[in-house]
Amino acid sequence: MTTATTTPAPADTIRARDIQTFRWLWRSYLRRYRWIIVLAVVLMSVEGAMLGVLSYMIRPMFDQVFVGGDGTALWFVGLVILGCFVVRAITSASHRILMMSASQRAAARMRSDLLRHLMQLDSAYHQINPPGQLIERMQSDVTLVNQSWASILVSLGRDLVTVLVLFGVALSVDWQWTLVALIGTPLLVLPALVAQRYVRRRSVNARDLAGRMATRLDEVFHGINPIKLNALETYQSSRYDSLTHARVRAEVRATAGQVTVPAMIDVMTGIGFCAVLIYGGSEIIDGTKTVGEFMSFFTAMALVFDPLRRLGQTSGLWQVARASIDRLRGMLAERPTLLSPPVPRPVPAGAPEIRLHDVALTYGDLPVLRGVSFVAQAGRTTALVGASGAGKSTVFNVLTRLVEPQGGRVSIGDVPVQDLDLGALRGLFSVVTQDAALFDESLRDNILLGRTDVSDDRLRTVTEAAHVSDFLPQLSDGLDSPAGPRGSNLSGGQRQRVAIARALLRDTPILLLDEATSALDTMSEALVQSALDRLSAGRTTLVIAHRLSTVRNADSIVVMDHGRVVEQGTHDDLLALGGFYADLYAMQFKSRDDTNHD
Repeated sequence: MTTATTTPAPADTIRARDIQTFRWLWRSYLRRYRWIIVLAVVLMSVEGAMLGVLSYMIRPMFDQVFVGGDGTALWFVGLVILGCFVVRAITSASHRILMMSASQRAAARMRSDLLRHLMQLDSAYHQINPPGQLIERMQSDVTLVNQSWASILVSLGRDLVTVLVLFGVALSVDWQWTLVALIGTPLLVLPALVAQRYVRRRSVNARDLAGRMATRLDEVFHGINPIKLNALETYQSSRYDSLTHARVRAEVRATAGQVTVPAMIDVMTGIGFCAVLIYGGSEIIDGTKTVGEFMSFFTAMALVFDPLRRLGQTSGLWQVARASIDRLRGMLAERPTLLSPPVPRPVPAGAPEIRLHDVALTYGDLPVLRGVSFVAQAGRTTALVGASGAGKSTVFNVLTRLVEPQGGRVSIGDVPVQDLDLGALRGLFSVVTQDAALFDESLRDNILLGRTDVSDDRLRTVTEAAHVSDFLPQLSDGLDSPAGPRGSNLSGGQRQRVAIARALLRDTPILLLDEATSALDTMSEALVQSALDRLSAGRTTLVIAHRLSTVRNADSIVVMDHGRVVEQGTHDDLLALGGFYADLYAMQFKSRDDTNHD
């Protein structure tokens, strides 16, 4: 009987992955700032070399000045040491400014690329990746990568040069002393390899937990009112606390792995100092070596301690950064499946006819649309009615290609939607939903949506037609008043009217209305309905409505049930048919009569 075992990845494979990861980072974001980085590295190298010059000058300071009494050498040694500190000050400040410039620009570009890329991915990607996790990756992961590569480059550009120059000074004094000082180096090899793998695993775990924490916060802040109404504060706090405790454990363990190598360097340095002191001290006592030589060597080895420790930390720091880089690369590797055709057909002119023929769509194993067929006449209003889950909103998603059906044909003006440029297709639609999507900007910005070609007269016309101008006097700054997060400074009816003004300004040939008045009071509904009537004039309009009283005047009513079209006709025709629609209508008005009676 054979027992399966997990074999760790060999060191050369790990190194190859590290190199591949850094190449991606360099080619994608750092190469465009290479001259800034090269200049910064040169300045780092000069700064690091100054410590070698300083340690080298200790030898003449003791042998020629303190012991030999040479006054001329005193001035020379003093000025050289002063020059070392001045050069270090200038080069240190300069390369820090240059590295900050390069790292911040690279991080800004990375965030912009990520946002642009994520907005192009299919809706299905965003359904399985919560906003909190995406925000965490764009913010924290990019920040971590940005800080890590800059710190690693500084360590390699400054500390590595410092270590090499200081070891050069030590070798120039006595190569045997240098070998004795490095006697503990073999102790570093195995712990360093083990620590790298450990840190990488714990860092991946910590980043995943950070994403889950961000998701939890996103859900809490977006649902703060339901949380309060259902007294869920303690419940939500405990769920978040469990994540924070898990992240603390992961971060502590990752840090423990990171500090292992620097700690081993401390031990190695202690062993080396002790060995050199014992070995070299006897040579000074018997006069073979001078005090100046020993002090120069001792100073070089003492100064090499801190940069060597920082170099030891870069291994763990890179593993932390690689975990974040791998996550970001994974996001950027995702590709949308809903694409424009290579040679798109022209967009239909005017208000087009919309036709669905035998459209079928499933989400996993769940059938949502089962052979849906109907026609929405050009320039007319077609209503979609039916119980929740009948597939009405899915029809809207199919029309705008937010999802792709597995079967059937969807055409606009006799052109299949798959044959149209994706941007041009969605440019045919204006959408007003029950939950109007407003941004935390001014009302003016929410209506214009970045357009700069709209005159004041045109803006005034659409705000009056949408009844936005009716409530502007109540606001402190009129159109320049902030809408608040998700339009929280406005009432439901006011948000709907802003959305309608946006749709009027967009002036598209097709209008999609998804429960646009269902959550409004009677007075707000009347105002919004008046604005919607103006908006739908001359457009091909599809309306989703649960309240059948709002669609009585529709030119055609499509009745859906469990993903199928079961009836289609006018309000009067469907009532006379005495089928599904008539039952829904009777049920709603019986419920209303019972409510009024109560």
